[in-house]
Amino acid sequence: MSERPNERVAYFNGEIVPESHVLVPFRDRGFRWGDGAFDTERTVNGKIFKLGPHIDRLFRSLRYLRIEINETPDELAAATEEVVARNLSLLPEGEDYWVYQNISRGADWIGDEPNKREGPTVIVHVQPLPLRPRAPLFRDGIELMVSPIRRTPPEAQSPRAKLTNYINVTLADMHVKSQNPQAWAALLDVNGNLNEGTGQNMFLVRDGGLLTPRGEMVLEGVSRQTVFEVAETCGIEVREADLDLFDAYTADEAFLSSTSLCMCPVRSIDNRPLANPAIPGPVTRRLMDAYKELLDFDFEEQYLRFLN
Repeated sequence: MSERPNERVAYFNGEIVPESHVLVPFRDRGFRWGDGAFDTERTVNGKIFKLGPHIDRLFRSLRYLRIEINETPDELAAATEEVVARNLSLLPEGEDYWVYQNISRGADWIGDEPNKREGPTVIVHVQPLPLRPRAPLFRDGIELMVSPIRRTPPEAQSPRAKLTNYINVTLADMHVKSQNPQAWAALLDVNGNLNEGTGQNMFLVRDGGLLTPRGEMVLEGVSRQTVFEVAETCGIEVREADLDLFDAYTADEAFLSSTSLCMCPVRSIDNRPLANPAIPGPVTRRLMDAYKELLDFDFEEQYLRFLN
């Protein structure tokens, strides 16, 4: 299939091919305009966690964009499973994959140019999780810094769709890292309330309960919903609310949830240590342990074993 040894494969417009064979035209609208949607999962011991909810969200994003692909949700899920299965032998021991579905509206062929291919571009691919560079986050906690760049408002573009155009959060991340290369960006909405990170949902702990921005204002992560589930099993109340910087600066604990991290504690917000200095704090620890029990897998230990 490929002359390159140990090359991963990907799903590309209906076929499983070597990654080097995935060639997208430069007139593809995803490349030119960010006109597309995507979703991501992670494997847990080689098995994809909550693939169904991620595929469901992807198809909601596609409906929002009015992009129709040939694949049904079940067919795209099956293609994703096949891509992971065929790449597992290339994964180093103790590691897991980040799994992606990337879909664009396809190429623009304007005027009398020959239309080489009609329809959306559909790609499913994997890459190893960044366990080594992110391992210190689970030991030391994440430094969050609030960016002056506000999250795109729902009136302009719905945050509930996971869209390819990430320039808004990319600029926020670049601004924060210009101040502190180790920091992760936290964005506010146009009203000055906490919104989300560059691909993470934010949670605050106050008086033993959880606070998180309202679902209407953020991308409601599958991992965010998993936190809700494990909080219920722990008897910990979760409340969605408009949260401002006072709430952030006076929180007892804070953490981020995302596909790749699952849950990771926050150490400080705008260089202000949280009230409970433990990493993770006691409520975050209970939730992380319940999350691990749900997964039947210790994601924290997986990261920590890659500490230098």
